[in-house]
Amino acid sequence: MTSAGAAEEQAAASPDLPEAMAGVLAAYERHLRVERDLTSHTVRAYVGDIHSLLDHAGRLGLAEPSELDLRTLRSWLAKQQTTGHSRTTLARRATAARVFTAWLVRTGRAATDAGSSLGSPKARHPLPAVLRVDEATDLVAHAIELADEDGPVGLRDVAVLELLYATGMRVGELVGADVDDVDHDRRVMRVFGKGRKERTVPYGAPAAAALAAWLREGRPQLAIAGSGPALFLGVRGRRLDQRAVRTLVHARVAAVPGAPDIGPHGLRHTAATHLLEGGADLRSVQELLGHASLATTQRYTHVSTDRLRRAYQQAHPRA
Repeated sequence: MTSAGAAEEQAAASPDLPEAMAGVLAAYERHLRVERDLTSHTVRAYVGDIHSLLDHAGRLGLAEPSELDLRTLRSWLAKQQTTGHSRTTLARRATAARVFTAWLVRTGRAATDAGSSLGSPKARHPLPAVLRVDEATDLVAHAIELADEDGPVGLRDVAVLELLYATGMRVGELVGADVDDVDHDRRVMRVFGKGRKERTVPYGAPAAAALAAWLREGRPQLAIAGSGPALFLGVRGRRLDQRAVRTLVHARVAAVPGAPDIGPHGLRHTAATHLLEGGADLRSVQELLGHASLATTQRYTHVSTDRLRRAYQQAHPRA
């Protein structure tokens, strides 16, 4: 489709936006999807935020994105706040606005970067819930007990839980993995993270055994002509989807007495926390998890410190 055709299509899809704004929004969406290679979920979130911004600007009388100024951006965020959006959402939308206005300048669509001085509400980051080591052990042990009666799906579930806990990978990275991404001899796995950034993650002997059992005995029973190279398959032989993995993790964690209700991302938090508590350095954990910033990884040191403080307060006579 030509650029003009895409712009017309976006304008038709966004009749509430001025034509010039709809056309720029279409170009920005293509930039996110094609040039930055972001996931469809991320693209939808970014485009939705900017659509909201441009709609607000249009209601204020602006006809083109080049007319955006700091006052307009701030009034947009203020309106979000009055309608009850959380600080985390406001911070994300402020970031989306800054990225968009920087792109406008970089592509010659605006003379000045209106978002360069836009601040973000400081988001509150509650400490994530994680499993204790014994709870993580019980989680996998329970899945192994059910594997025999669940057949190939049981073998798959054990391998999924082992890999999520062993590697700390994101659920999207897990379901996007192919059979050839696994190096069995070196016990490492290639994954593609946010922005399609590739990294290699190691896994241990229990995960290796579970993965080998799934590939040897489980996957062949579920595979069909259309399975392709997917490492993990659903009951119909297609690539396993994220929702099924979330359902699996929540169900298995619910069977562990006293364990907090966590999903796949909770297992990612758990893996990071246990690595740091076991003596791993921050840089190694950052690389394992695929964090762009070390500050993101440092959150897990706060989790470990919080748990240490609780243990101290419970156990020390002068706490």
